[in-house]
Amino acid sequence: MARSLMLLALAVAVVGCAPVDTTATTAAPTTSTACTKEQLQLTNAGKLTIGTDKPAYEPWFKDDDPSNGQGFESAVAFAVAGELGFDRSEVQWSTVTFDSAFAPGEKQFDFDINQVSITPDRAKAVDFSNGYYTVKQAVVAVEGSEFASAKSLAELKDAKIGVQVGTTSLDAVKDVIKPADDPNVYNVQIDAVNALKNEQVDALVVDLPTAFYVTAAQVEGSKIVGQFSATGGGPEEFGLVMEKGSALKPCVDKAVDALKAKGDLTKIEQQWLGSAAGAPELQ
Repeated sequence: MARSLMLLALAVAVVGCAPVDTTATTAAPTTSTACTKEQLQLTNAGKLTIGTDKPAYEPWFKDDDPSNGQGFESAVAFAVAGELGFDRSEVQWSTVTFDSAFAPGEKQFDFDINQVSITPDRAKAVDFSNGYYTVKQAVVAVEGSEFASAKSLAELKDAKIGVQVGTTSLDAVKDVIKPADDPNVYNVQIDAVNALKNEQVDALVVDLPTAFYVTAAQVEGSKIVGQFSATGGGPEEFGLVMEKGSALKPCVDKAVDALKAKGDLTKIEQQWLGSAAGAPELQ
């Protein structure tokens, strides 16, 4: 009996000291379940809260209603929500002004979508997703006006240019076009558009899809003078904005990357933003 007890104790000791294979229990959650809807840290429990500005302009949104799924950014937002496991009824929209979206501080949204370009300075205050759209800038003028026939950026040096505050379009005017006079800077885009309409500026600089909308629906008799890159480095991209240090970022990145890989982002872009035909390159 004593020998049997000794052997039993030895067997227990051996089992207790044997290495434990933890691979199956520790590796899977970080890749397969960490981004399930139930595990996401959300601003409002059970709802995905998405921010954007108001008015919400075409072609990014339609009928000033982000919740209808129409327009490029509304469609992208719902596609990302779907990748995260949310259906339409579980998405709620919050009004967030453009410049406050990437200002420092706590956010009342899970992510914001509002044509916000990813820049190093903005990334100091907020987190960005991987880019969901590559941006070009465009110059709009009224047909027959002094600068409407410009073929190069140099020909715009003497133009009085209108642009919205806080945008990469403003940076592009200052750093790339470098006009002789400071541009007229407006708090909201519609004021810049109206300045062109009322001949208070010679030209307007906006991103290319917005330029198509301006010429088609906002300023009668206007035309796209041309398009150009805002920076001399890598391409400018729009990113989804999140609070700095957001636990959602890896999951939102994963969702954006999945939509790219499946070709869904390309399809959404083709549907709502169309072609850049008719917008010559300005060098």
